Amino acid sequence: MLPYLAPYLQSVWGPFRLLGSHLTLICLGACLSAALTVWLLPRLWHLLPQDRGKNFVAGSDRAKGKPTGAGIIFVLVFLFCLALVLPASWKLWCIAACLVVSMLTGYFDDASRGSWGECKKGLWDAGICLAVVLILSGGGAMKVWLPLIKGNLPGGAFLLPAWLYLPLATALLWLSINVVNCSDGVDALAGSLTLLALFGMGAFLYGVLGHVKIANYLLIPHEPEGAYYAIMIFTAVGSLAGYIWHNAGPSAVMMGDAGSRFLGLLLGIAVLVAGNPFLYLAVATILFINGGAGLVKLVVFRLLRKCGYDVRPPLRNIPNPIHPERFASDEEAARQLPLVQKLHRFRCPMHDHCRKNLSWSDTQVVIRFMLLQAMLMPLLLLVILKLR
Repeated sequence: MLPYLAPYLQSVWGPFRLLGSHLTLICLGACLSAALTVWLLPRLWHLLPQDRGKNFVAGSDRAKGKPTGAGIIFVLVFLFCLALVLPASWKLWCIAACLVVSMLTGYFDDASRGSWGECKKGLWDAGICLAVVLILSGGGAMKVWLPLIKGNLPGGAFLLPAWLYLPLATALLWLSINVVNCSDGVDALAGSLTLLALFGMGAFLYGVLGHVKIANYLLIPHEPEGAYYAIMIFTAVGSLAGYIWHNAGPSAVMMGDAGSRFLGLLLGIAVLVAGNPFLYLAVATILFINGGAGLVKLVVFRLLRKCGYDVRPPLRNIPNPIHPERFASDEEAARQLPLVQKLHRFRCPMHDHCRKNLSWSDTQVVIRFMLLQAMLMPLLLLVILKLR
């Protein structure tokens, strides 16, 4: 709205012309969404469902009973602010609609008496991800660029056919959603790491890919709508920052799947728009390791179970289990494969391993993970960009 009012408002007061500046719109969207989220959350979180706690997750008793699903509030704030600052783009608003649907699937799971099954959530995520990829690509081939090697298209890009791009891009988005969701277990951890990642991608889309001269200098493809995507991302960053204000430990509210699914999808979209899937590893290294380790462990255990191996966790690690038959006794655990025994000693997600096995406090986990990500991001971006 504001970009189109700028020419008319300029005649009233000259500085209103700044409302046509992408950088001004980025700052306005981020600051307004942050302020509104900080102000609205305490006034609305009594309407949210309460956290049910998670079995066998360290510290889940502290979260039980707190309002969860706050993602529905900060996503709606994000949409309101986006309507003010984003220039018209049917593609971006279709993507925004998919982000809202992803948030709603998470919120309904947060609010339901029984958690949605893995299959149901996975299918919803896959359907939403496929819809986003079809919107971005139009169902056709897409340009991608890779580190270390160059293609024969302008900017050193390759043309990836639709039959290959669609499944790979959908898988990346699905993975991003679940990586962020798996990292949501310590106050402000998933939010802070995702904020860093989105900030990096927003700056990259605006200042590098969205800038013709800089993109040409770095020999990467120029993205004409990079500034538009940056406005969307930074408006979401503002809402996320407003949420973290109240989520910093000890948290007063949690975003639940409503927030984590929205953030994971948005981060994956930013990477797809940038055209280089390896950027995900640069801006979200710790997120990927933290949440991805749990997904790998789950897949390995499922495959071994189908092959007839005992992968039950040791009973000694679970105090007062409700169903002891689901766990292995000391004798049974000793007969398990060495790989299974080693995987059981490593708790997933990684933040649980650091808290339980390394005796890190929640604050140490958040600060150390953020420091690692802040140091790795510029280093890996340098490798991806300059070594081409």
